[in-house]
Amino acid sequence: MILITGGSGFIGSNLVGALSENGERVSICDTLGTGKKWLNVSKHEIDEIVAPESLNEILTRRRDEISFVYHMGAVTATSETDVDLILASNLRLSQQIWHWCSQYQVPLVYASSAATYGDGRQGFSDIEDRDYMETLRPTNPYGWSKHLFDRWVVRQADEGRRQPPFWAGLKFFNVYGPNEYHKEDMRSAVTKAYGDAAANQPVTLFRSHHPEYKDGEQKRDFIYVKDCVDVILWLSEQTPASGIYNVGTGRAQTWLELMSALYASVDRTPNIRWVDTPPAIRDGYQYFTEADITKLRSAGYTEPFASVDEGVSDYVRNFLSRKDPYR
Repeated sequence: MILITGGSGFIGSNLVGALSENGERVSICDTLGTGKKWLNVSKHEIDEIVAPESLNEILTRRRDEISFVYHMGAVTATSETDVDLILASNLRLSQQIWHWCSQYQVPLVYASSAATYGDGRQGFSDIEDRDYMETLRPTNPYGWSKHLFDRWVVRQADEGRRQPPFWAGLKFFNVYGPNEYHKEDMRSAVTKAYGDAAANQPVTLFRSHHPEYKDGEQKRDFIYVKDCVDVILWLSEQTPASGIYNVGTGRAQTWLELMSALYASVDRTPNIRWVDTPPAIRDGYQYFTEADITKLRSAGYTEPFASVDEGVSDYVRNFLSRKDPYR
C-alpha cells in the first residue's frame, strides 16, 4: 500500500490519480474540510482516508503494508503568518515521517519548494552543499520551514544517520493545473484569470518596478502539474541517487507569455490591465526564477517538459472549460 500525505491537495491528488489508474493501492492522510476539496479525489479508488491526527495510528496499524510514502502534505500558503502552525506541519511532522521511513526502511519522496531560494540572488541550484544552502534566505515562513527541513535532511545524510533506503526532496517551482481550485488566493494565475479571459475581459498583471524588466516580462519557471507527477513517478520507479531535486522546466517564461497562452486557448486577444505591485511585497518580489535541472537530467530523466503554450492549452481544453474540471 502507498501512503500519500496531503493526498487530497493539488499535487497530491494528481499523484493519487496517476497511481490509482496504474492499479496501485493508495491511502491518504489529509484534511478535506467543508468545501469541495473532496472532489479532487472523488474519481479514484482509495484504500483508506485518515485525518492527520490519525497518522501515527495508520503508520502503526499498517506498518507491514506500507511500501512507499509520498509526503505532500504541508501548510502551503506563503501568506500564512502563524509560524508555530507552519513548523508543526512542515518541519516536525516531516521529521516524524522521515524517522518512521528510516526505521522501517520505506522509500520516501517529500515536497519541498522553490520558495527555499528566496529572492533568487544565490541562484537556483539543488546541490546538497551545506555551505551553499546556508546562504539561501527564504522570504516567508513557508519557504523558511521547507528550507529548515531540507537542511536537516542533508545533515542527516552527511552525518551518516539512519535514513530511508531511497529518498528525494522535490523543490517544485511555479506549478499550475487541475485540482488547485480549493487553494483560493494561492491558485495559479492561469486558474484565477481563466474566467475573465474566457469572457473576453482584461486580466490583471503587476507592472515592473525593476529597470531591467519591462511590464509583463518578469519571468517564472511555470511547470504543468502533469510533468511534476511524471517526475515523481520516474524517481520512485528508477530510484537514482537519493537527494534534493529541482522540479521545474529549466526554462523561464514571462507573465505575458503565460497570459498570451491563456487567451489563445480561449480564442481571444490578450487584454492586460496593469497595476502597481503592492508596496508590501514589492521589495521581495521575484523578477526571475528558473530551475537548474542539471541533476535531474544527469540522473537519467529525459522526458520533455510542456511549454506554457502546451500546458495551458491542455489545462483549458481538458479541465477548465469542462463542466467537471477535476482530474
